[in-house]
Amino acid sequence: MTNKQGILHKRWLISLIFAIFIFEFGASPAFSQRAIPRDPAEPAQGKPQPKILPRPAGRVARASVDEKSMRALIGQLVACGTRLTLSSWTDSKRGIGCGRDAIAARMNEIAKDTGGKLQVMVDKFEATSERTSSKPIPLENVYAILPGSDPKLGKTIFIVSGHFDSRPSNVMDTQADAPGADDDASGVAVSVECARLLGKAGANGRGTYRATILFAAVSGEEQGLLGSTHLLEWVKQQGYTVGGMLDDDIVGADPAPGASHRVRLFSGNGEIDDADSPSRELARAIEEIDGRAAVRMIFRIDRYGRGGDHYPFYKAGLPAVRFTEPLEDYNHQHQTPRTESGTEYGDFQKYLNFTFMGDVARDNAEALRQLALAPAPPTNAKLTGAVTPDAKVSWTAEDDPERAGFEILWRETTDPRWQVYDFAAAPGETVLKGVSTDNHFFAVRAVGKNGARSIAVPTEMERRPPPLPTGTKQ
Repeated sequence: MTNKQGILHKRWLISLIFAIFIFEFGASPAFSQRAIPRDPAEPAQGKPQPKILPRPAGRVARASVDEKSMRALIGQLVACGTRLTLSSWTDSKRGIGCGRDAIAARMNEIAKDTGGKLQVMVDKFEATSERTSSKPIPLENVYAILPGSDPKLGKTIFIVSGHFDSRPSNVMDTQADAPGADDDASGVAVSVECARLLGKAGANGRGTYRATILFAAVSGEEQGLLGSTHLLEWVKQQGYTVGGMLDDDIVGADPAPGASHRVRLFSGNGEIDDADSPSRELARAIEEIDGRAAVRMIFRIDRYGRGGDHYPFYKAGLPAVRFTEPLEDYNHQHQTPRTESGTEYGDFQKYLNFTFMGDVARDNAEALRQLALAPAPPTNAKLTGAVTPDAKVSWTAEDDPERAGFEILWRETTDPRWQVYDFAAAPGETVLKGVSTDNHFFAVRAVGKNGARSIAVPTEMERRPPPLPTGTKQ
C-alpha cells in the first residue's frame, strides 16, 4: 500500500468510526439530553444577581425530637382496642373516647411546659355521612392552639393534623379490634410532637410566631373526612385565614431496605392552569425549607384512589398538602387483625419505624416554624408584557415593618421548582428586561427581615384568546 493509499484508508476509518459514534450515541435520547441547550439567553445581558437573605436561625434540631414520647402516645392509642368513630366516646378503656382522652392529656402536659401559651380544647360537634348510616352522630376533635404574636398575622393560621380514629376491615364494625398504629396514630403523634417542639421554643423565648399555629387531632376521617370538614368550618367561624394545612396520615412505617427514606408530600393542581394551585405552592415551600433529601414531592392530590383530611381544605382553594410514608404495606392498614395463610394482617405498633417518624415530625415542625415567622404573601400578582421584549411583574402588599422585601421567582414551564430572579424592596411593578413572557412562569413571595419566606403567589397573566371564526366556542 502506498503512502497516499494509507492516508486515504486512515481517513476512511476515521469517517466510519465518527459515523458509528453519531449513529449510536448522537441520536440516543440520553446523549441528546446531555447536549448544551441551543436557546437564546434570557435576558441577553445576564440576569440580576440579588442578595439572598439566609433562612431564619434556630432550626428545629433532629436531636430535639422526642421519639420516646411519640412511641408512648401511640402505645396508649393502640391500647384502646379500637378507635372507630362509631365506637364509644364514654368508655375510658376501649373506643374512640379512650383515644381522645390520651391525646388531650398529652396536649395538656405539653401546655404546662409552655407557661400556658398553648391552649388546649376539645371541639364537640355532629356530622352525617353514608358511613354513619346517614344519621347524625357525635364527634370530637382535639386542638392545641399557639396564638400568633402579630396583630394582623395572628389571624392567619397554619394547621398540622392527624386523625385519631381507626378502622377494621369493615368500617361499620364497632366490635372488631382496630389498633390503627400507622393509620393514623402516627400522624397524631407527629402533630402532638410538633406542639411540643414549637410550643417549648416559643415559651423559652427562642422564637415568637407571627401567625397562629393549630395542632389538631381529628376524628371521623374513616367515616368520610368528617372531622377535617368540621375543622375547616371551625377556623372560618373563628375568623382565621388558613395560611397552610399539613395533613399527616400514615407516616409511621418505612420497612424497605435502606431506610430512612424521604416522606412523600402530595399536592393537587387545583382547577386552574399551569400547575400552580395554592396547595402546590405550599408543597414547594415545604420542600425548599426541609430539603429535597427529606421530602419527595408528588404532584397528585393524594394516593391513587384514596383521600385524606387535607382534601376539604384543598377543595376550598386553600393551601393543603398530605405527608405519607414512602411505600405503604396494605396488609397493615384498614385490616381487622388476623393471620391467614401465614400472613399477619393488622395495623400494629411493631411495624413502625420511629427514626423515620421522628424525621417526619422534624420536617413538619420546621416548615410550620418558618411559615409562621414569615410576612403575609403578596396579593394581586400579575404578569403583563405580551408581544413585547420584556416581562412585567406587579403585585400589591400591605405595609409590614418586619418585611425586607420581595423575591421575584421564575421557572421553566417544565421545571417543578422556582428560582429567584430578582429582589424588590417594595411592591409595585418590576420590568424583567429581555425576558419573554412566553418561556417561563413567574411568581412573587414576601421575605421577612428574619429570612422567613411566605409561600409564592403565581402571577396571573393577561388572557388574549386568538380571533376565531364567528360562532366558534372559546
